[in-house]
Amino acid sequence: MSILFDQIAYGPVHSRRLGVSLGVNLLPVNQKMCSFECIYCECGFTNKVMGAKLPTRQQVIEALTVKLDEMKAQGLKPDVFTFAGNGEPTLHPDFAGIIDDTIEVRSRLFPNAKISVLSNATMIGRDEVFQALSKVDNNILKLDSGITETARLIDLPNSPAYSVEKQIELMKRFEGNLIIQTIFLRGMYNGRVVDNTTPEEIAAWTEAIRQIRPKQVMVYQVDRETPVPGLEKLTNEELARLSQPVSDLGIPVLVA
Repeated sequence: MSILFDQIAYGPVHSRRLGVSLGVNLLPVNQKMCSFECIYCECGFTNKVMGAKLPTRQQVIEALTVKLDEMKAQGLKPDVFTFAGNGEPTLHPDFAGIIDDTIEVRSRLFPNAKISVLSNATMIGRDEVFQALSKVDNNILKLDSGITETARLIDLPNSPAYSVEKQIELMKRFEGNLIIQTIFLRGMYNGRVVDNTTPEEIAAWTEAIRQIRPKQVMVYQVDRETPVPGLEKLTNEELARLSQPVSDLGIPVLVA
């Protein structure tokens, strides 16, 4: 069973990593739209829907303003506005403008709230996306393995040119103004073992983090139903052990 958000602005919800979060979905409300097909994605695999449309920039800011006015009237305060939703938010052609609009509305209504973007980082080679992500408080980019073959098996990127090496070089451009997000899991997919927790994997992942030098790393485990059955949920103790080499680099690690 997949989870799709049927609104542009949704919540607020309590995020394991970010606190009281008002979600923003820039993608169709009836279809996942993403450049990855991650085997653990709570939105499931993409199912093409006839007539699926992206919200316009104007619709996004109107929906966000209405939701924030409602929260203000109820005495509720978001800790963070989180761009995630039904896939990859940076695919929206007006992503950069929407970020600018959100910064303005946030500053006017809830100036202490943060702006977070959860992204798979496939669009950060585009200058307008890079510039927009550089403006937000929490630029959270996915890196599920330091080895391209494993990343491709877990994330199933649409682009045949996807490689971890290229992603590392693009992420280094942020000069530390980013957060790396990694899921650790074990299981099987299409008859192949999926495991990014082996010593070889951890060594490659740690080296990638060393090169990128993010301000924080978030590690988490499978928490909801996944499109590929049988993926193993690791314990917080395992996550802490697996991420210890990154902590040893002096980079803060959040285990969620």
